Amino acid sequence: MNTNITDQNSSSDTLPLRSARLHHTAYVSSDQERTRHFYEDVLGIPLTGFWIEREVLGGVVHEFSLALYGLADGSALSFFNFADREIQERNAAKKQGLFVHLALQADQSQRDALRGRLENAGLQPMEFDHGYARSLYVEDPDGQMLEFCDEPEGMDSITANQRTVAHDALRRWQAGDRTVNNDLTRQD
Repeated sequence: MNTNITDQNSSSDTLPLRSARLHHTAYVSSDQERTRHFYEDVLGIPLTGFWIEREVLGGVVHEFSLALYGLADGSALSFFNFADREIQERNAAKKQGLFVHLALQADQSQRDALRGRLENAGLQPMEFDHGYARSLYVEDPDGQMLEFCDEPEGMDSITANQRTVAHDALRRWQAGDRTVNNDLTRQD
């Protein structure tokens, strides 16, 4: 989904954060090698850094590792693992439903290749056509949901239209109006 905020039609007087890109996301891995195998060997996202650290946080010594997997735009997926079992369990990933996920852009050929790699690894990805995106979903080894999606032709006009109706749609939703406004269908 194109969420570019340039020329955003907003009634807000606040200035939007205009970050050029996501710097990183952070998760907790129960097993750094298992995580590496999934992200690097199965998905093809390279391990680009691995830090071993010791820090005092809240008066408690934390010994941990931080693995970084580089994305094409320079951002990264990062995964912590703690030496102390209690600290690890306290920070461990909690399984979420499909609606809590990280979405990465991938065109149809990339999703086809990913589907094959995931199935060869014994995983069963799910696929959906949302109208505004085609998506392939899969869980990582710690239950974090990942989405690989693309946008349809004409996404710029879809985004422009959404900018003009988004605040009204939000008001309707908050008032209890559940009239569906996604009538997009894929023709190919």
